[in-house]
Amino acid sequence: MKFLVVLSGLIVLAMLAKTLLFSFRSQSPEDYADTAPKVSLKTHLSGPIMSEGVIFGPTGKVTNSFVAKMVGEWEGDTGTLSEEFTYSNGTRQSRKWFLKLSEGNTFTATADDIIGEAQGVVSGSTIKMSYQIVLPEASGGHTLSVTDWLYLTETGVIMNRSELRKFGVKVAELVATMRPASPPAN
Repeated sequence: MKFLVVLSGLIVLAMLAKTLLFSFRSQSPEDYADTAPKVSLKTHLSGPIMSEGVIFGPTGKVTNSFVAKMVGEWEGDTGTLSEEFTYSNGTRQSRKWFLKLSEGNTFTATADDIIGEAQGVVSGSTIKMSYQIVLPEASGGHTLSVTDWLYLTETGVIMNRSELRKFGVKVAELVATMRPASPPAN
């Protein structure tokens, strides 16, 4: 019996170590401080942006996909990012982020479906943002903790990977691209 208790404890410790040391959550902004190209919120989240992505549910299967048209605008250290989503299930959603640059490559952001302020850090070629989001009633109305990582590539495309958790358990993951939108043809 003692052996099973010790074995169970070792398994739990191994799982905890994996989560803390070898997973999405183990990365930190400092890990990317010397990476290039350097991301700038004012530059890379400005003007028209196209985004396409998929959302994975708790079992790892795709539950939805989306296309989003975004527009970023800046005045000094304050900006907005307006988003218009169209999901593969026919649902549409609008969100407007209000961004404020702070000292030390940090920023805050708010939106109507965010509780309090999102906290963000820009480091090298990455952006990390953490916040709590309230899902629409049609999606259950749950409050989830979100960690967004955005990685700027050499071609100017931003790869976005997000984990959404409830009570510490991953319930969804989002993977998306964001790229400057082509201007409309005349």
